[in-house]
Order: sequence, then structure tokens, then C-alpha cells
Amino acid sequence: MTTTTTRRLVAAVLGAGVALFGTAVPAAQAAVAPGDTSVSVGRLVLEPTDRGYAGSLPVTVTYRGAKASYLNLTLTEPVPGAFAGLTPADACIFGSPQPLRTIDCLVPGGALQRGERRRFTVDFRVLTTPQAHAMRATGGRLTVETGDANPANDTSGFATLFRSTTGSLRSPQPYVWDTQTDASLAVGSATLSRQEDGSWLGRLPVTVRSAGDAAHDAYWLDPRLPAGVSLVGIEPEEACAANCAVAGGRFMEGEERAVALLLRAPAEVTPGDLGSGSVRLYAVFGWGDELTDVDPSDNSADFRVTAVVD
Repeated sequence: MTTTTTRRLVAAVLGAGVALFGTAVPAAQAAVAPGDTSVSVGRLVLEPTDRGYAGSLPVTVTYRGAKASYLNLTLTEPVPGAFAGLTPADACIFGSPQPLRTIDCLVPGGALQRGERRRFTVDFRVLTTPQAHAMRATGGRLTVETGDANPANDTSGFATLFRSTTGSLRSPQPYVWDTQTDASLAVGSATLSRQEDGSWLGRLPVTVRSAGDAAHDAYWLDPRLPAGVSLVGIEPEEACAANCAVAGGRFMEGEERAVALLLRAPAEVTPGDLGSGSVRLYAVFGWGDELTDVDPSDNSADFRVTAVVD
């Protein structure tokens, strides 16, 4: 990596105006000065929890540049979708998710002074069912960019160990994650009731289940509604326009969530059967592309909408 790459990262963060894991640095202080820098990492051990595995990679950066400088780090995830942020937090930009996602961040804590040694952690969570045997994953890599002429001095690979539910790290087996989602949904029926303004409002119950551990950022619901019926939101509340995101972020393997799409019909609607619709479930990861599911047939379901006078 080059100093130019770092400047582009900072410019992108500043231009976006929003950072996923922190705030952007002031533009006047964003330039990175070349200098001799080293990075060392500890061991990444993911511990079983009630929601998959979690753990942190300790990182130490030693900066010997002549001038104070912001530094960029580039992380290659050991498991797709495992990155959970930095501690302390700082700005990050996500790259392509294939085959292993690459993430560019600023070294947290602001500009490093000459001779400064800084410690922080890179945090991970893998939403897979904890196992009675230890597991391992390879391919994790961390680079700190400084313009150093010796790339080996600022790059470090790391292995990932998953502790077993019995507390062991011995004889780890390779962790093999799903490459396709395995989700399904069930849909009830929608009953609309008359409101004070004369319009009709009701809830369409939807249950979403994710059986696998494929990397994803979110699941979305794509409804097709009968004529005269419109989508006005989702409960619990989440991003919702033509489609609605399922609240709660990424799904744990085997997790199930109940939500409700909020439907409205105009006042002139005649009470009774308003027709049928359907809902399609899909997942996204990385730059928003839909993921392939192992069985698309259970990703869609039909429903009916009825307007009922209380």
C-alpha cells in the first residue's frame, strides 16, 4: 500500500460525512507522513457466547516518523462478515466482500506522535453455533500503511482460533462457513381496521428464520400488495420504503424474528376482501448485492388482505 492510498481513504471518509465506526479526522490534519513504523499483533481467540463467538485481536503500532501522522490500517477478515469494529472506535470503509472482505480504517486515537507506541484491538464476532470442538480459520491479515520502504515491517498475518464449549483450544478443526444463505419466512394475513380519518390500517405478521451462518449484513422484505393497498412501515421500526429491512441486524445461525409490515388503504375502500399479495425475503452483504439462497422456494409467501369494520 502507498501513502496515496491512505490519502484517498481519508478523502473518501471526509466526503461521505459519515463513518461506520467513528468520526472522520479534520482535513487539515489528514496527510500521512512517510516514516518507519512497525506493527505487531497478538493471538485472536474467539470465545463461545450466547450469540456465536466473539473475541478481539490486540494490535500494537510503533511510529517513528519525523512528524505527527494519521495512519491507515487495512484488515483482511479471517471469516467473512466477522469484523465488529475497533476499540477505541475510528473511521472504517468496507471493500469488496469476495472472497474475504477487506476493510480500511484509520488507526484509532488520532495522529501518532514521533516515537509513540499505540495499542488497540480489532473486534470480531462470528454468528455460528458454538461447537464442542475447537476450530481454526486462516487468512486474517493486518497492514499499517506508513510509506515505509520495508513492507515486512508493517504487515502481519494472524490465525484465528475458536475455543470449544468445553474450554479447549486443542486439535482445532477447520471452520467451514456457509457460502449461501439458508433463510425462510412465514406470513399470516392482514386485517385492516377503520381509522379516525376514515382510512384503513393493519399489520401483516411475518416470521423470518435464518438456518445457516453465511455472511450477510441484513435481511430485507420485498412486498407485492393488492391494488389500493400501500406499505407505510414495519415493526419493529427499520429502514422502509418500497422494501423494508428486518430490525436487529445480522442473524445468528438458527435465529428467528417476528416483525409486522404496516399496511394502509384509502377511506373509499369497501369493507371485505381486498385481494392477495406476496412477500419475498432476501439478504444483502457488502455493497448491497442480493445473496443466493440454498432454497429460494421458501423465501416467498402469499397472503390476503381484508378490511373489517369493528
